[in-house]
Amino acid sequence: MASKIKMANDKYCTLYTKRYTLRNGSALALVLLVVVILSVIGVGLLGLGQHSRIFAIRTASVIVAQRAADAGVTKAVFEMNEKLKVEPWTDSTLPEATDEILLNCDAIFSYTVTGDIDSGHIVESIGESNWAERKIYADLGLRGLFYYSILSRGMLTLKPNTLIDGYNSDTGSMDVVAKIGTMSTLSDQIILNNAVIIDGDVIVGVDGNPDIIIKDLGATIEDSYSMTEEPPLPQIIPPLLTDMGMDLYAKGNTLTIGPSDSGKYTNIEIRQKSVKKVVLPGILEVAGGDVVLHITGNIYLGQSCEIVVKENTTLILYVDGNINCSEGSGLSNEGFPKSDAVIFYATGTGKQTFDLKANGDWYGLVYAPNADIVLYADGDIYGAFVANEFELKSGGNVYYDEALRDPDIDDEGVQFTVKRWSEQ
Repeated sequence: MASKIKMANDKYCTLYTKRYTLRNGSALALVLLVVVILSVIGVGLLGLGQHSRIFAIRTASVIVAQRAADAGVTKAVFEMNEKLKVEPWTDSTLPEATDEILLNCDAIFSYTVTGDIDSGHIVESIGESNWAERKIYADLGLRGLFYYSILSRGMLTLKPNTLIDGYNSDTGSMDVVAKIGTMSTLSDQIILNNAVIIDGDVIVGVDGNPDIIIKDLGATIEDSYSMTEEPPLPQIIPPLLTDMGMDLYAKGNTLTIGPSDSGKYTNIEIRQKSVKKVVLPGILEVAGGDVVLHITGNIYLGQSCEIVVKENTTLILYVDGNINCSEGSGLSNEGFPKSDAVIFYATGTGKQTFDLKANGDWYGLVYAPNADIVLYADGDIYGAFVANEFELKSGGNVYYDEALRDPDIDDEGVQFTVKRWSEQ
């Protein structure tokens, strides 16, 4: 009996041992399987993380290389504009640079400028960061001060029944898109009164909303939109002229000046005079060719007085002070001049005021980004205006000369800008 019990116990122990061993073997296999799966997932995640890191580094390197190439174009344009300051212009030595360091990073850029003033200039700029390389090609062109028909920093107001149109004095074309605009993004900065007609576009400051900035009281325009970048408004420095140490003064008589009278004067003062109850206006007559004046003070035209620019004559005025034209006074041209027959440059260091009147049709340009301009016109104006604030009173129309968008290399304030660009 005891032996049977012992045999039964041995059989039970054998079965238990087998079951225990099988159970532990299965658990071990399961553990090993879990370890393998976790290892595969870990390796995959590690690989994914490493790939993501490499991708991030590559992406960052490409972005930095792009910025370096952009910096190369920016510096090339800057160097070209610095070169403009040295007269006369020459294409024999154009800006270039090799492996310049982009500040605050490990990127470098190189650039070359090729071409000439007749066919145009091209910038090739290469930016490098780690193993990434980006290349930009930029076509440069000249941009003058008078790209717009009317451009203001702030308020621009056109009174009722005003027409803004365009033409091209070089080609004779009348199919020209005139552009007026403000650099401001504040509300109601462009006031277009009833019956104003703009045969062209109205442009507002960078990222501005035309619906908020333009106050349309019944005008007709073709399109409106915001600038993509602010136009350059360089400070104009008067040329070195002979200091005459005096005013240009006329009272009830005609004072005639010519090219030999070009120079620096304190003021221009033209007044009327009453002789035996007869009122004689004062007149400043400019004749005989190209006349350049630097007025360190003010220009004043008394009632019914005039500045008359004769046929085949041009007048350039650099004005440090203000311009004040009384009732019935004004500016006038004779003959059939181009729009640059008379040019005013505001060259003061502070705020200026240009109160201008035109007797009949007038051909002229006014560059005064720090001056408020009020223009009264008895006829049509052929030219362009740059102002801090601008107001055109009723009575005249403005015709923009598209030829102003194709400036010469020696024009005042001309600069190189990027016309087109592509990247690789």
